[in-house]
Order: sequence, then C-alpha cells, then structure tokens
Amino acid sequence: MLNKTIGRLLKMGTLLSTYGLLFTVLLQIICRFTPMNTPSWTEEASRLFFIYAMSFAAGLAMKNEFYVHLDMFYERFPERIKKTLHLAVPSISLILFVIMAVYAIKFVILGIPEKSPSMGFNMGIAFFSIFIMSTSISYYLLKKIMKIIKNSRP
Repeated sequence: MLNKTIGRLLKMGTLLSTYGLLFTVLLQIICRFTPMNTPSWTEEASRLFFIYAMSFAAGLAMKNEFYVHLDMFYERFPERIKKTLHLAVPSISLILFVIMAVYAIKFVILGIPEKSPSMGFNMGIAFFSIFIMSTSISYYLLKKIMKIIKNSRP
C-alpha cells in the first residue's frame, strides 16, 4: 500500500511538474512571437518546474532501475566480487542519499528567509526538491537492499 502511494505521488509530481514546464515554455514562445510582453516570472518558473520534474522522476528511475550500469566492467569480475558489489553499491548509495536528505532539510531551513527574485516565494520551496529526490531514491534503494538480502539467504 505504501509502495503504491509513494509511486503514485512521484508519478503525479513528475507529470504536474512536466506540464507546468511545458506551459511556461509555451507561454514564453507565444509571447516572443506576438506583440505581448513575456512575463518576467516564466523563466524562473520553468527552471523550478524542471528541477521538480527531475526530483520526482529520480525516485521512479531508481525504482525501475533506469540508471546506467557499467556492465562491461561488471561482467568481467568473478562471481564472488559480483555478489559483493551487488549489495555494496546500493548500500553505499543509500548512505550517501540519507546524508543528502539530512543536509537537504538544513538547506530548506536556510532558504526560508530568502525570496525568489521574480516570483517572490521563499527559496525553501525550491530547495525542497533536493529533499524529495534524496528521500525517494533512499526509499527505493532500501527496498532494493532488502530484496537482495532476502534473495541471498539459502
């Protein structure tokens, strides 16, 4: 149940952010080819929508294992090293993303008093994308590690 809910939230966040990005870019294009002035906030909004789209999609990429693997090197290793790497790589990545999530909270708190130049919202909103990305990747890495441990038992 929790897994489906997190997956749906990440999908919805990715879709809404991508649609927001498309809307702001189309608005910029339309305004440039018509007598209307381009609103000053569109560039900053499109950048923010892009950042959030990537943040939501990063967890989904980890879930579906869409990240690049260096199979050319991996396949040359002996079976014992492959088993070790199969658990070590996600474990080390999990540690790094958990550390990143902890520091992302501090980064969000630091950004709360700052204001966005053209849109006027606090920058903690923009920095929150780092927390979303690191926690969603951590969640799916933890699930992967648990699956590896469960499957390696005799």
